[in-house]
Formats: sequence, structure tokens, C-alpha cells
Amino acid sequence: MNQASPTVRYPDANFPEGMTRRGWWLVGLNILVPGSAQLLAGNRRLGRFGVGATFVLWALIILGVALYFVWPTAIFTLATTAITLWVVAAVLVFYAVLWVILTLDTLRLVRFVKTLPSARAWIAGLATVSMVLFAGGAGYAAYLATTAGSFVGDVFAVAPPEPPIDGRYNIMLLGADAGPDREGLRPDSITVVSIDATTGEATMIGLPRNLEYVPFPEGSPLQALYPNGYGWDDGCEVDVCYLNSIYTEVELMSPEMYPNAVAEGSEPGIEAMRDAVSGVTGLTIQYYVLVEMQAFIDLVDSLGGVDVNVENAVPIHTDETFTEVSEWIGPGVVHLDGWHALWYARSRHETSDYDRMVRQHQLQEAILEQSNPANVLSKFQAVAAAGARLVKTDIPQSTLGLFVELASKTKELPITQVELTPDNGVDPEEPEYDYIHQLVADATVVADPESQ
Repeated sequence: MNQASPTVRYPDANFPEGMTRRGWWLVGLNILVPGSAQLLAGNRRLGRFGVGATFVLWALIILGVALYFVWPTAIFTLATTAITLWVVAAVLVFYAVLWVILTLDTLRLVRFVKTLPSARAWIAGLATVSMVLFAGGAGYAAYLATTAGSFVGDVFAVAPPEPPIDGRYNIMLLGADAGPDREGLRPDSITVVSIDATTGEATMIGLPRNLEYVPFPEGSPLQALYPNGYGWDDGCEVDVCYLNSIYTEVELMSPEMYPNAVAEGSEPGIEAMRDAVSGVTGLTIQYYVLVEMQAFIDLVDSLGGVDVNVENAVPIHTDETFTEVSEWIGPGVVHLDGWHALWYARSRHETSDYDRMVRQHQLQEAILEQSNPANVLSKFQAVAAAGARLVKTDIPQSTLGLFVELASKTKELPITQVELTPDNGVDPEEPEYDYIHQLVADATVVADPESQ
């Protein structure tokens, strides 16, 4: 080593073969341990800095991999926190710039004019390709991190997490339409996703939008106004007293019922729906996710579409009277873009509200199953942009890591479906809520850990 170092630092410039071997060594060392070429043949201070930064990066990667296997929730939490993502982006930009500087300096140290002409292009090509791969990869990863950081910061609040209740997390999903032909926003799809906090086992409970006489839990402002159920005594403040009318009534006419809703990252109408859904199911709803149906098109398109198995053909009507069929969806396995997926989810013509509920849940499952890391990563900016327009939620950043981990478990398990429809013994016009509570309770029993 003592003999090799002076030779590398003070080479015989009149020996092209030796200069060529030296060039290959310098470029190879720069690839394996960035900074080592400078230690041997260039600026030692820069070399020590580069090698030290390289070892720090290796240590962080090893620590991250080890932590993933020992405590994956911590890694998921770090990866879904806005400030962490911005820090990661800054670190990646630093390493991208450092790799460019070290590679260019290594090429200077090679002294190409003294190497064999036949080797110059190969040495330069190897150094350039490695620089593009390493620095370009780090730069692209930094771009993804900043996009993710912006998405997380825009959509998810900074707040403490809610603990599981009876071993489960209960999340209310509202599919809402704010189309140009409607006043305000109206939930057309209402689902509760109940997730076992340990196993990730999920139960999806579909609530028909036309459910009547909805009860409210104790302590709800609406319980005092409608003690016997929504619209039971003297009707309500809107034209029909359905479950999804509660959002409209409170949001547009009585927002003062929930004075703290906006400050807590919600809306009065959403909080009213939270109370209503809790009264219907008997579950305490920790979080909500509001999905705007029009932006749903962008999300599906950004994922490259979604495949669904259509049992019965669904008509598409493009005329205002909904009498002329311009196109049919299915039957059979069909690849849907965003526009067709929205039609498939919303169409009620020649089918019922309950058929539509089944199709909506089918789409939800298909998107979950087909949103693999490869297609999300390849179109990450479009997915994040669509998601930011699509989603409003009170799920805090501090809970995202846990939910990502649970979602990875959920994808490996069958999802239990509970539809509150006549086929399941539920009459939306005269519902028996004690029966519904028992139906939901039976479907959301926490798994015995010893049986897993």
C-alpha cells in the first residue's frame, strides 16, 4: 500500500499503459467508495469528506433496513411525515451534488491525455454512466420525497393519534359529488372501514344513502334535535330525511351545531355525518375520509386505470333525459379509465342504489389491490396531485405510518363486506337499528391473537 499510494498520486506520465490502469482504478474506486480517489490521488480534505459522507450514508441505509425488520412502524411513520420527507429530500440533493463533484474531480485526476487513446472513451463513459445513475437516482428520489412531503402536508393534519377502540380503527368514507348541477356537496357513497389494529383484518360496512330515521349517539347536537331519529317526529329541514341529507342540512343550514369543526380540520356537515354513521352502526368513528367524485377520475387515470369484473352490463347515458344508451360497460373483465370508472360507480339507471353500493365497494377493493408500489411510483406526481384534490381527511400524519403497515396486512387478507340492504335484512324505510348494531358487531369482532 505504501508503494501503491505514491504511484497513484505521483504516476509516471510517460507510461500510457500505467496511466490507463491508474484511470480505471480511480474511476472504479470512485464508484465503490466515493471520495477514495481523492484520498489516493487528489485533494485529501475533499477525499476525507467524501469517504466520511459515504460511510454515513451506508450506516443510515443499514440502520434503516435493520429498523424495518425490527420495528417497521417506525420506518413507515418516518416515511409518511412531511418534515421527514423534506429532510430526506435535502439529504438526497446533497449526495447528488457531492457525487457529481467527486466524479468530475476524479475525471480530472485521470489525466486522459496521458492514457491510451483506445481507453479514454470507455473510462469516461463508465464514470459518466455511474454519475448519471447515482446522482440522477438521488435527484429523482429527492423529487419524489418533495412531492410526497407536499401531499402529506396538504392533506394530513399535524395532530396526536387516536387510540383504537375495542381493538379497531373505524374510518368513515364519504364519496361526495359536487357536480355543476348540484347545490353544495352531497355524500352519495357512505362506507365504514373497520380495521383490526393488530392483524389488519378489514370489514367494509356499506350504508345506503336513503336510510331513514337515523339515530344519533348521546352527546350529539342532533340527538337533542331529533331524539327519536332523524325526521321521525316533525320531518327535517330538507326535502327528504335520508342519511345523506344530514350533511346538507347541517352544512348549509345549521353549521353552528358544530362550531369547532373547521378548526379541527373538518366541516359541520362531516361531523354531523360522523354522528349519524356512529348512530347507525354502533361504532365510534375515529377518522373520516371525504372523496370528491369528480377528482376520482384523475386518480384512476393517474394509476393507469383499474380492472373490474362486471357481472351485469352497466349503461352509460350522455343525454340529459337519461333515456338513450351511448355505451355499455361490460359484462366481463373490463379495464376502466377514470371517466368510465366513475360511471360504473355512480350509475343507477336500470339498476338499484344497492347494486351501485356493490359496484362502489368492488371498485374500492380493485383500486386497493391494484395500487402496487411499481405503478404508484412510476406515476407518483400525478397520483399525489390527484389525491390532494380528491381527499379531505382528519387522519393525522402521526397515524399514517401505522395505517400503511396495516394496509400491507389488509391486502393479504380477505375483506369482509357488510351491506345494510334488504338482502341483508335491512329495510331502509323502516330500519331496525338494534338488528343493524348486532349485524355490525358480529362482523367486527376482534380476532383472538392466539388463533392467528
